[in-house]
Amino acid sequence: MDIGYILSGFAVGFLVGITGVGGGSLMTPLLVFLFGFKPIVAVGTDLLFAALTKTGGVWVHHGKHKSVDWKVVGLMATGSLPVSAVTIYIIKHLMSVGKEITGLITFALGIALILTACALLVRSLLLRKHEREVESSSISTGRFQGTTQIALTIATGAILGALVTLSSVGAGALGTIAILLLYPKMSTLKVVGTDLAHAIPLTAIAGIGHWSLGHVDFGLLGSLLIGSLPGIWIGSHLSARIPEKILRPILATLLLLIGLKFVLA
Repeated sequence: MDIGYILSGFAVGFLVGITGVGGGSLMTPLLVFLFGFKPIVAVGTDLLFAALTKTGGVWVHHGKHKSVDWKVVGLMATGSLPVSAVTIYIIKHLMSVGKEITGLITFALGIALILTACALLVRSLLLRKHEREVESSSISTGRFQGTTQIALTIATGAILGALVTLSSVGAGALGTIAILLLYPKMSTLKVVGTDLAHAIPLTAIAGIGHWSLGHVDFGLLGSLLIGSLPGIWIGSHLSARIPEKILRPILATLLLLIGLKFVLA
């Protein structure tokens, strides 16, 4: 167990506990720039890390708050899980024919970070602008209706499936924004719970896929988990005392700069 990995896990977990987002978008660049891991290994390890750490959050949202809309989760997963599996297959094929995939992963990571940075700022504006009432069925109260509603939700899942599998980034902030826009009358608590519930199978499928390709460092994964779990717990308890309106723009700016570095590398 490396103390540096444990402290990094704690720091990222702490920020996630305070802001509610930023796990993959902070962890993957940290592993690449600070510890020198290959982008593909950082992505694969972070995907399994995300799947494990987010599971506890869903138990809270589903069991205590009843704030997961499983219909929306199912529709998004209908798009995201098959696309994630196909993306893993494409990566495997490119590796088998000797293609260098580091550039592809790095570019995808940069794009995902830039989109996440923008999403963090937009998310804050949307949450402040709308007072949402809890609805018994978000499907019937979305911005669109009928087959259009279903098709857009599945398509959103498909886009997230490819982006998250390539970069490990986007399941949180981008998923939240998509649900906010598609289902504007859904309560904020249910938006967060639904996005979290969808992120778990997506990151699990993508992470297992990368594991099958040898892109997961389990020693690193264990160290990150040891640090992150208490970090999330402490950050969650301090979140009410630390002004999010200050932290979120700083986090968004940091992710934007890191994203640009990846894209322009």
